[in-house]
Amino acid sequence: MINIVGQKGALKNLVDYQDDSIVSKEIIKKDKGTVTLFAFDKGQGLSEHTAPFDAFVYMCDGQAEIIIAGVSHMVREGEVIIMPANMPHALKANERFKMLLVMMKA
Repeated sequence: MINIVGQKGALKNLVDYQDDSIVSKEIIKKDKGTVTLFAFDKGQGLSEHTAPFDAFVYMCDGQAEIIIAGVSHMVREGEVIIMPANMPHALKANERFKMLLVMMKA
């Protein structure tokens, strides 16, 4: 887990890209939800899946293709999108990107 309590910094500088990989760094982990930073190298992705709670995505760097219930969304740096609970979604890195994922369990 990243410890940034009482410190400031740019989100996109808190996680680094790695070749042919998806890197994740947890910032907050609580019973009611998590906040995690991800760095996806070009060509990486997450196959279609569902989650039992809403997920808020903030694009920190680059852009990602996020497919929700079969509809493709290009989400660019500085933009946000919500992946609703129990709705199938997938992510594709047509180029490198970094995102902040906030999962609310309650």
